[in-house]
Amino acid sequence: MSAYNAFKACVPVEWSSHLYITLVRGMPGTRRLHRRTIEALHLGKCNRTVKRTNTPTVRGMIQQVKRLVVVETAEMYNARKQKEANHRALRPPLVISHLPSTSTAST
Repeated sequence: MSAYNAFKACVPVEWSSHLYITLVRGMPGTRRLHRRTIEALHLGKCNRTVKRTNTPTVRGMIQQVKRLVVVETAEMYNARKQKEANHRALRPPLVISHLPSTSTAST
């Protein structure tokens, strides 16, 4: 599953006060106007996320480069970060004993 489909906004972005914008496509081969828009959003490399205030100006910039970025609301961003943290969490080690079981049977 691509990053775009995994984190695609399910609610209108107009409802959120802040937007989390992630660059998911590379910039080589794009138009100069799109590259400058990405730079104006302060997205330098792929998979970098920035938090921007939800204004009509920012939404217009996102609309211009919508095929290069993924937009998340605060709730979606926090849920994704929590899921990643749970995935990276330390798990207890699996202990396997190769010793024969000691049974105290009297004969």
